[in-house]
Amino acid sequence: MKRRPPARPRTRSGGGRSGVVRIIGGHWRGTRLPVADLDGLRPTPDRVRETLFNWLQPMLPGARVLDLFAGSGALGLEALSRGAAEALLVERDAGVAERLREAVGRLRAGDRAHVLQADALALLRTPLHGRFDLVFVDPPFSVGGWAQVLERLPPWLSEHAWLYLESPPGTPGPDPRAWRPHREGATREVNYALYRRADPPAAAAATLAADPGPDGTAVE
Repeated sequence: MKRRPPARPRTRSGGGRSGVVRIIGGHWRGTRLPVADLDGLRPTPDRVRETLFNWLQPMLPGARVLDLFAGSGALGLEALSRGAAEALLVERDAGVAERLREAVGRLRAGDRAHVLQADALALLRTPLHGRFDLVFVDPPFSVGGWAQVLERLPPWLSEHAWLYLESPPGTPGPDPRAWRPHREGATREVNYALYRRADPPAAAAATLAADPGPDGTAVE
C-alpha cells in the first residue's frame, strides 16, 4: 500500500507557511513571527508591507509607533526593525497578546516594544500613553470600526503624524480635512493607504502668515 505524500502546508496572504510571517527588512530581517489561527486575523501581505515600509523609511528613525490591531505584530515590529524608537502593540485577544510578548522577549526588545492587551476602541477613550508619530489601523474586516478609531485618534497623535489604513475595497477613507493622502495601493482583497495629518486650521493660518509674498514681505 502506497503512502500518501505529506500535504503541503497552507499559506497565508503574508507568505510562508501557515501560522508564520517574517520581518522583511531591517535589524531583525528574516525573524519569524507566529500567527494564531483565529477568524479575522489577517497578516498584511509581504508585498504590501515591503511597499509600505519603502514609503515610510524616511520618517521611521526615532518615530513613536502605535499598532492598534497588532495581531502577529508584523507592522509594529517591522517598524522597530527599521529604526523606529518605540512601539505600543495593542491586541485584544489574550492568547495573541501573550504570543506577542514572547516574540518581543525573543527579540530582546522589551525596552522598545510594549504589548498591551486591550480593545483598541476602549483604549482610545482612556488617558494617553503618549503621542505617536505613526499609527497602524488594520482591524479585522468583519469587525470594521475604522470611522470610530479615526474619530478618537487625534489626541494620541503628534502634530505631523502619519496614518496607515488597511481596509476592504470600497471602504471610505478618512476625512480629507484631517488627513492628506500620501500613497495608496490595492490588491483584489484589500486597499492600503498612507496619510499625513493635515495642519490644524490655526497652524495652517500661522504658516500662511509667515510665508513671504512676492516682494519678500509676509503675507497677512
